[in-house]
This record gives sequence, C-alpha cells and structure tokens, in this order.
Amino acid sequence: MSNDIHTEVAIIGGGVQGAGIAQAAAAAGYDSCIFERATWAAGTSQRSSKLIHGGLRYLETAQFSLVFHSLRERAQLLRNAPELVRPVPFYIPIYKNTSRRPWQIRAGLTLYYLLSGGGPLGHFRKLKKEEWNNLDGLDTNGLQAVFQYWDGQTDDRLLTEAVVDSAAQLGAQTFTGWELLEAKKNEDGYSLTFNTADGERRCHCKSLVNATGPWVNQTSQRIENAAMTEEIELVRGSHIVVDKRLGRGVYYMEAPSDRRAVFAMPWGEHTLVGTTEVIHRDGPDNIAPSNDEITYLQNTLSHFFPGEKPALIDAWAGLRVLPRSDDSANKRLRDTFLMCDDENSPKILSVYGGKLTAYRHTAERVLGLLSKRLGPRTPRADTRRTPLAPRQ
Repeated sequence: MSNDIHTEVAIIGGGVQGAGIAQAAAAAGYDSCIFERATWAAGTSQRSSKLIHGGLRYLETAQFSLVFHSLRERAQLLRNAPELVRPVPFYIPIYKNTSRRPWQIRAGLTLYYLLSGGGPLGHFRKLKKEEWNNLDGLDTNGLQAVFQYWDGQTDDRLLTEAVVDSAAQLGAQTFTGWELLEAKKNEDGYSLTFNTADGERRCHCKSLVNATGPWVNQTSQRIENAAMTEEIELVRGSHIVVDKRLGRGVYYMEAPSDRRAVFAMPWGEHTLVGTTEVIHRDGPDNIAPSNDEITYLQNTLSHFFPGEKPALIDAWAGLRVLPRSDDSANKRLRDTFLMCDDENSPKILSVYGGKLTAYRHTAERVLGLLSKRLGPRTPRADTRRTPLAPRQ
C-alpha cells in the first residue's frame, strides 16, 4: 500500500521505556517509529511513585548493579531535565521498634553515597534532636534517630512526554491512537497491522520492540513467532493523595503492620503516600486500589503523623512486572530483563519490567542488541547529554 510506513525499528508501547528506546534509536541514527494505542504514559508511566532515585532499599537484597546504574541515571536526569526532575531531601526516622538500627541505616547510606560517585547529592547526615520538632509533625515518641539524604522527584507523565518529544526531534516518527492488531514475520523483519481512527494501517520494520509494560505477554500473542514469553506476575502498587502539606521533604517510613517501606512526599499542595505491593489477579486493563490498600496507606501515615486524619483526595494504582516467584514481592529482583528471538540478530525483542529512573539505561541495552542486526549508523546525539524539557 502506498501509505505503508517503512522503518528500521518499530516500538510498541508509549510508556517511558518505549519512549526511551525510540529516543535512543533515533539518537543512534536509526529510522524509528513508536506506536501507542492510547496516549503517552497512559499506563504505568503516569502511576508511579514519581521518584527519580537509586533505590536505597534494594541494597538489602544485594541489587548493587541496579542501584549503581539508577544513581548514574539520576545524576544525568538532574542535569539534563532540571525543569522536570528536582532534588528533594528524604528523612528516615528510626524508633525503638524499627527493624533496622541506626548503624544499619548509616551503613546503607554510606554505600549509597559510594555507589553514587560522591558529589553533593550523595551526602547524608544525622539530624540533631533539636531539629526533630521541625519535621512536619512527625511523631517523636520513641524516636532514636533521623537520617537525611537526597534523591529526586518528577512528574512521570511530563517526563515521558519530554522523552517522546526528544525522540521526535531526533527524527523518530510518533503515533498515538494506533493499536497493534497483528505482526507477521517475514524475511526482512515484521509487517505490522494497526487499527487507527482512519482504519487499518501497516508498518514494515526490520526489528520490532515490544515495550508494552504489563501488557507485554498479551502483545506477544499478536506477534507471529514472538520471542519466548517469560512467566510473570503483575504486582499492584497503589498510592493515595491526602489533604496534608509536607514542607520539609519526603519521609521514608517503615509500615508498622508489615515493615515495608512507604513514602510520604510533597505533591503540589498535598501529600502523596505510596506504595503497596499486592499481586494483581485481574488483567492490566482493570486496575484500581483496593479499600484495604487505601486503609493501609492511611494508617501508615497516621502512625507517623499522629492526631491527623487528612481527607482522601485521590487514589490510583500502577502495575510492576516481576518474574513469577514464591518470594514476596518486595524481595524480588527489580532489574529489567530482555527477551529476543536471536541475540546475534534480533527481529523481535520484548522488555520485561523497568524502573522510571533507569529508562535510558534500559534503552541502551536494547540498542546494544538491535545494533547487531541493523549495523552501525552515524549518531545524531548522545542521550546521556540530551536536554529534556516539558511541553509548552
């Protein structure tokens, strides 16, 4: 057909992972297209905890490589996207019944500092007791220590849109309202058929990337000879927004009921609290916080800020993609994993999981595989130094 699209790399999925891959492919000099069935960041990428961070808690499960790369990406985002990502102070209160002792927190923060490569954002300190009463009404009964360190915060939807815009500026074609119906394998790559507002459209590509997040295995069912799918579980992370203002920064709390990490953070004039980790039994199109999760987050906040019952303003949930395992969700590895049909010349590659902070690092890994099939090109840009700005 005369209006068929021809490209080297076709990416399905307009979340931050797909956007990052489109940006990386265009920056590396490849013809690329990204297709999203709804709007940019319509899924998990606008339902995260809004944090750009290394993942301090992942040190306990020895995920040092993940933390190292995330901290490197944090530094680059703070430099490249100052209007979208800002440093914020984090506070870790330690009580008599907190499961981790002050020396353990100090050791973890020291390792976090070393993995970050130092610099002002890596610094941490132990607050003096006379500072405790200035912590937004934090309960001081039984409080033994408070540590303060730094990480980043963003608007995940705006960040995703900025990455898409950067990809487009580098030459990628971007399409919303395009739903993949099927993908047929051929000698040159894949022929894709989409449903659009203007009827069916087709795209022919040499390499196809499935970056549809929680829908990754559902999308694979529409792709002929797709790479072997991984057994996964969808884990729901719910958040609430309440009518409370935090003036000092983000609080890293240990939920009293199960000792999980829960954050309370400034979000405009209100407070965002999250997240939960619950196995999601329904499909990815049917997702909302349960009443139990909302109560869990409200009770955690009230435990640390007693005497307050701020009104619930909003609640939402996103889905993490984790390998199927008998381990509890909070103990599983969080690294992104990639599956392809041929590591030496991939026609189809699927992205499983992914952290908001590390989207660019994931894209570099994807391009490392795709380049084996497509060969080298003259780069147009280096995404490590490419500015990102919010839409005007």
